Amino acid sequence: MSRLLATVCAAGSLLYGAAAWAQSNPEALQWLQRIYSATDSLSYTGTFVYQHGDHVETSRITRIVDGTGVHERVETLDGPQREIVRNNEEVKCYLPKLEKVKIDSQRETKPFPAMRGDQLKDITEQYEIRKGEVQRIAGYDCQALILNPKDNLRYGHKLWADVATGMLVKAKTFNDKRELVEQFVFTQLQIGGRIDKELVKSRFADEGRNWRVEKSGMTAVDLTKEGWSLKELPPGYKKIAELRRNLGETPNVGHLVLSDGMAAVSIFIEGQGAKPGQTYFG
Repeated sequence: MSRLLATVCAAGSLLYGAAAWAQSNPEALQWLQRIYSATDSLSYTGTFVYQHGDHVETSRITRIVDGTGVHERVETLDGPQREIVRNNEEVKCYLPKLEKVKIDSQRETKPFPAMRGDQLKDITEQYEIRKGEVQRIAGYDCQALILNPKDNLRYGHKLWADVATGMLVKAKTFNDKRELVEQFVFTQLQIGGRIDKELVKSRFADEGRNWRVEKSGMTAVDLTKEGWSLKELPPGYKKIAELRRNLGETPNVGHLVLSDGMAAVSIFIEGQGAKPGQTYFG
């Protein structure tokens, strides 16, 4: 979901290497905290474009945070029709062409980027962080923030946040060769103000009642008691979730989620009875 919202998580020309910008700018770190808080708590509606390699997808998103919790709706505007609706922890993905509804949980994820508030204080150990230019994007003056990795175990990032609210409006991810890996940008955006609650209701709720339903059955577990443990993690990464869930037709899949505060990695563990050739990744 974090990928689609945003669903999800820096400029190639900024990957100067470990010798440059040896210390992070304290004000830049405050901006990172502001982006995390704003993206998690603001209500907004708009259209965004996501690009990964040659794949480009345009989607419309509406998010309302009120006294009843968090309510979101994302719909793709090109390619196969897909709609994702979130009401607090419950997430439903409607696939009209397949006449299928997938039901999952939002408990262990955050809106894009995959920053976790409890790890922001440690993020400077893995990234050099500094402020960049102010640029106008989707009608908003946005402050650029640059995250330069200190090793070759993670990507670099460049984020643009609305100066007034801290809302994340654009993000780019680059590899160590200064090549663009993926990018996300709002082309139209309304932050706050009056947002019609009809915009977070599913278009397929009625007809979807007759569709096939797949439930993830996600539950928190201790996989170490079942013999699965991680002896050594990459520097900066912490285990943030340990789950058991269903993936498609494969039941009871173990699911570990790791994060360094920016990037998130999922590890799926299938039983010996799983169908050959099935591969899952996060």
